[in-house]
Amino acid sequence: MTDTPAYVPPKVWTWNKENGGQFASINRPIAGPTHDKELPVGKHPFQLYSLATPNGVKVTVMLEELLALGHKGAEYDAWLIKIGNGDQFGSGFVDINPNSKIPALMDRSGPEPIRVFESGSILFYLAEKFGAFLPKDIKARTEAMSWLFWQMGSAPYLGGGFGHFYAYAPFKIEYAIDRFAMEVKRQLDVLDRRLADNEYLAGKEYTIADMAVWPWYGALAKGLVYGAGEFLSVQDYRNVQRWTDQIAQRPAVKRGRMVNRVSGDPASQLHERHDASDFDTKTQDKIAPAT
Repeated sequence: MTDTPAYVPPKVWTWNKENGGQFASINRPIAGPTHDKELPVGKHPFQLYSLATPNGVKVTVMLEELLALGHKGAEYDAWLIKIGNGDQFGSGFVDINPNSKIPALMDRSGPEPIRVFESGSILFYLAEKFGAFLPKDIKARTEAMSWLFWQMGSAPYLGGGFGHFYAYAPFKIEYAIDRFAMEVKRQLDVLDRRLADNEYLAGKEYTIADMAVWPWYGALAKGLVYGAGEFLSVQDYRNVQRWTDQIAQRPAVKRGRMVNRVSGDPASQLHERHDASDFDTKTQDKIAPAT
């Protein structure tokens, strides 16, 4: 049933070695900064410090959607945080997000800067500030918020649970993979049933709930994360597939996916974003030859 010898936990756990796996070098049981490093500040009202993980994509999609609606106050600078290098443990970043996770946002549009951390909180903050992508009707608004919180509670089982043990752990543990594969398939079924009778998660309206769920479960539905599409039979969730494709065609979503991306097709990578024109002039396929 297992590929590893029996493990007996000690009475008191101590951190005396790296736990192995792809992210072992940045895992530690304490918070706070590891080094002094100020964060750069650009010219726009919003300063985003992030990476194009699913959580990072949520926010860049939201900002691009706001700009597409004509909200000029949503202009932003997106600075790259290389989590594999430990940038999230710099003192400047920890000042914005004491949890040392991307994304982190500073709103400098008012008399005093406001920090916002946790991707769901950022989406809600921006929706409230601009009055967009969150329904006014109490029933639809509550539905959107329920699905937003569903994503925040469910995705750790997908990423830190299934993704870690299936793709990143130093060795395969059958029990752990089976446990989290079962949960992820249940989550996909939850989404599929909801989307069978609703165009979007909150109903007829595209909201921050879709922006939160799509980067995680849309990528999973297309087999783009963990190399697990076939393993999880993602093609069977037809309503999720329809919803995923529909959102992927939105121009703002296409732009948002590119921001702070450091992998894949160089034409899809915009390491930093400081102006709308950067999508045409500063993707990696255009600047890499010069560097």
